[in-house]
Amino acid sequence: MTTWPDTLPVSPLLEGFHEAAPVTSIRTDMEQGPAKLRQRTTAAVRTLTVSYLLGKTQVATLETFYSATLAGGTGSFDFVHPRTGDTVSCRFVRPPEYGAVNGNFFKALLALEILP
Repeated sequence: MTTWPDTLPVSPLLEGFHEAAPVTSIRTDMEQGPAKLRQRTTAAVRTLTVSYLLGKTQVATLETFYSATLAGGTGSFDFVHPRTGDTVSCRFVRPPEYGAVNGNFFKALLALEILP
């Protein structure tokens, strides 16, 4: 399994960290009375939004990882979950986004999904 590059930071910035539990149930409204809920699946993806402060070389590493190693983000990779510390299998939801902090550093925003 492909792993997160060791030249990139392991811990993301706290700013912008967001995690959402998977939706595994389905809700059906009734004509009368309360809505019915049932479990749709036991395996679903959990979404994770993280950001990193990267230097120019690290941005190039992330670009190569996304474009070449993961074939444009279609592949999955092992990643250390920032909250739990567990190794999880992830893939990109969309390409990384970058914002300039100054001339040498950039903030990279990643939208990931944790695979069941």
